[in-house]
Amino acid sequence: MKQRYDAVLFDCDGVLVDSEGITNGVLRDMLEELGWTLSREECMRLFVGKAVKDERELIERRTGRPLTEEWFARFRERRNDGLVARVEAIPGAVDAVAALSSRFQGRIACCSGADRFKVELQLRKCGLMDYFEGRVFSGHETPRSKPFPDVYLAAMEALGVRPERCAVVEDTVTGVTAGASAGATVFGYSPPEAGHDAPGALRAAGAGQVFTSMSELPGLLG
Repeated sequence: MKQRYDAVLFDCDGVLVDSEGITNGVLRDMLEELGWTLSREECMRLFVGKAVKDERELIERRTGRPLTEEWFARFRERRNDGLVARVEAIPGAVDAVAALSSRFQGRIACCSGADRFKVELQLRKCGLMDYFEGRVFSGHETPRSKPFPDVYLAAMEALGVRPERCAVVEDTVTGVTAGASAGATVFGYSPPEAGHDAPGALRAAGAGQVFTSMSELPGLLG
């Protein structure tokens, strides 16, 4: 039976690796140092799925302080230290990726709004890099990051697949919007744990189907 898709494109944070709590914990602490106090939940609600560099205007408005390149460098250093120490794969993600990499003969990619160093650090730490070697795409390297479709369009062009033949896996409204705008079929991952957008929000953003466990994904893709 012919497959419905020719390639599967994965978001990274919250889909492949359980990193959002770590990254947002560092961000919350550093925002408090600038004078903006948020709870962990508030920080997650505001920043999950978004690149911190794209939220510079909001942070500067709320803190009344300019965000320097030195501040961003310190944030990345503290974030990376936390990830090296504590990041783990999303439950079931490694098995799902292994199965789909085999089924699609390596036509899978990781498409993240984060910087390449962070993405590749996490994939290596979680035993996923071998599946995505040479097929990691960062929104920092495209004209626009998510919610724009650029990072997904770059992956589709590199893989030589048409948008309508791609499945995208995302867990935030920002990411679902990017995948849908690229013309792909988007599968929304929405487990009950904090850090992922709700099923209704993912559907409203363009997810055609929502699921709660990575072990379900290979079956959903046919």
